[in-house]
Amino acid sequence: MRKRVLVTGGAGFIGSHLCERLLADGHEVVCMDNLFTGRRRNIGHLLEHPRFEFARHDVAEPFHIEIDEIHHLACPASPVHYQRNPVRTIRTCVQGTLNTLELARETGARLFIASTSEVYGDPEVHPQHEGYWGHVNPIGVRACYDEGKRCAEALAVSFARQYGVEVRLGRIFNTYGPRMHENDGRVVSNFTVQALRGEPLTIYGDGSQTRSFCYVDDLVEAIVRLMATGTGTGPEPVNLGNPQETTVERIAQEIKRLTGSSSQLAFHPLPEDDPTRRRPDISRAGALLGWEPKIDLEEGLRRTIAHFAGVPATELLVGQQGTS
Repeated sequence: MRKRVLVTGGAGFIGSHLCERLLADGHEVVCMDNLFTGRRRNIGHLLEHPRFEFARHDVAEPFHIEIDEIHHLACPASPVHYQRNPVRTIRTCVQGTLNTLELARETGARLFIASTSEVYGDPEVHPQHEGYWGHVNPIGVRACYDEGKRCAEALAVSFARQYGVEVRLGRIFNTYGPRMHENDGRVVSNFTVQALRGEPLTIYGDGSQTRSFCYVDDLVEAIVRLMATGTGTGPEPVNLGNPQETTVERIAQEIKRLTGSSSQLAFHPLPEDDPTRRRPDISRAGALLGWEPKIDLEEGLRRTIAHFAGVPATELLVGQQGTS
């Protein structure tokens, strides 16, 4: 059944891929973004689509729209961007989520809230499961995002319990792929841009800290499945990510290999409150959604590197085979 779907943060990295998927599934899509970190070029190829609308608006400001379903992704998601204006980040997390919850309450729309693995902080439990309450510094430099998202979760669950709003809550772990912002300070985009330019690859800490990287297409599939679950699902959070854990240094070496770069590794002090280990337990997603990631790290990195290099992934593949 065709739905009219609102995607806040729809011109961002993940949001633009989600807009594409929803259009492919036959829905009408309203993309809302203030372009603080989202970019018009991410959705440029969608602007002429007859079922796509773009609304430039800050989700923290009041709005109303007739809608059947809401995907709330609006918020800067990398430390470089969310620490640039921490008050604005908190306002987006809290007031922006309140606004989308009120809209869902008014219209009866089902609402997906994009939470984050950052609610676990620097975890003392590994891998992280949804029942773990986290280890977060409430006054640290990352608190504007960490605590903002934890408050967003509390708001979502409260609206579900008090008003019966249908909420789906996804805790998104590290995601990568085409259309990542080249200056967002995240591992994959940083290393890829630096390797393609022949610059040193910046590693914070000794590189032994771990992350788990999920390709964006796999994440979008999980979001779509989560929104399609029955009314009895409730607002319980669901981890969405790839449980394959790898070190930051290994990612750097892999990107060097795939780009054929001669870049050296440059080690710098670890930022404040940077987590040393991060890996999702996706048992709940597997049981509830019948979902697990399909795209392995090498294939995902090839596609991402090809995007930054401006060449088709097949050309990158052939080029690397020829130099091996």
